[in-house]
Amino acid sequence: MLVHLRTLGCRLNEAELESWAQAFQKAGHEITRKQNDAQLIIVNSCAVTQDAVRKSRQLIRRIHRDNPSAKIVASGCYVTLQADEAAELLGVDLIVSNQDKDRLVELAMAELDIPSMPAMSTEPAEISLFSRGRQRAFIKVQDGCRYRCTFCIVTVARGEEKSTPIQQIIKDINNFVQQGVKEVILTGVHLGGFGSDINSNLADLIQAILDQTHVPRLRLGSLEPWDLPENFFALFSNPRLMPHLHLPLQSGSDSVLKRMARRCKTEEFSQIAQKARSVVPNINITTDIIVGFPGETEQEWQESFAFIKQIGFGHIHIFTYSTRSGTKAATLPDPVQKSIKKQRSQQLHKLAEQMKQDFLRQNMGQSLEILWEGQKEEVDATTHKVFGYTPNYLRLAVIINNKESLENTISPAIPKEVSDNYLLTELI
Repeated sequence: MLVHLRTLGCRLNEAELESWAQAFQKAGHEITRKQNDAQLIIVNSCAVTQDAVRKSRQLIRRIHRDNPSAKIVASGCYVTLQADEAAELLGVDLIVSNQDKDRLVELAMAELDIPSMPAMSTEPAEISLFSRGRQRAFIKVQDGCRYRCTFCIVTVARGEEKSTPIQQIIKDINNFVQQGVKEVILTGVHLGGFGSDINSNLADLIQAILDQTHVPRLRLGSLEPWDLPENFFALFSNPRLMPHLHLPLQSGSDSVLKRMARRCKTEEFSQIAQKARSVVPNINITTDIIVGFPGETEQEWQESFAFIKQIGFGHIHIFTYSTRSGTKAATLPDPVQKSIKKQRSQQLHKLAEQMKQDFLRQNMGQSLEILWEGQKEEVDATTHKVFGYTPNYLRLAVIINNKESLENTISPAIPKEVSDNYLLTELI
């Protein structure tokens, strides 16, 4: 059977797709990138915002319209939170909640009467990283979250915290390395909470991966700033741990952070950023900011804007607050007017772009190790441009001859010029 997998939302969803792809293939089925050729389509939905819910519904409807004969299995946060609505969408044959995600392939084959043909299965390497390119893999190390930030619906959809045993993670990473993967990214709903249920922690996991695998590059997904253990920054002395941290701030105003039920005040965040930059050379700190949270006054906004500017970030994911039913924030008084939210968002986007350009320029003239990807753009009849990422997660490009290929290799380059949102480089 031809199986096509689609996802909306976070890196965790992408990691789950990869594991499902491996499992379907081991059962003798083939993964296809072509949706309209597929006989079975898996959709991993998202519900982080109302817009994500709408897009999840639209995606399922569009898949059914374009390929009405395919069986559709829907999973993820949207279908977990609104199972009855999702089940009524045209074309949906099976709903698999987040709690049963680990059994999705088993359930699909049993409920939809899909045969298993292990004798016909091929090597897992043939579908490794089917959706992202072969150089990078997302590894799901935990699920669920014990905290209840007032704006977040994902903790409700994902349930209690559950960590993957360290030795299973080591085994998965070693399998990916054998398939040629050069970088793994650890992901989870609450990545910093890894090990809370198995008497371990994130630092233990990172050290085990560095000790027991040969993966060239280890990268961390989003981490709540209050989760960093005492010995965390010492781990970056190993150059295989990439110097990039995505630490969601959400607001630079302590009073707004309190309404959000965030566990890190601005002074603590500032200390973390200072410690990171003093210990880890050229570290890139990126963040998330919510603009226009309920009750956000002009004074709070100015406080937040000034703090964000003071810290400085290599990149900011900016979210304009929108009401999400089922969250405590949806019940808070004094919603911010749409026009004010738009104005503040535009102001922050301008600052974020300035800070990003500043950080790009800070990396000019240095010799940087680049993991090159498969994406390329034609320059002229004889050359093309290829892209890759530095250890601190800056996007770079280099122009090479059409007969050359750098895909899935790591090599040094020197940034010479800032071009849009990436650095144009020369190979060493």
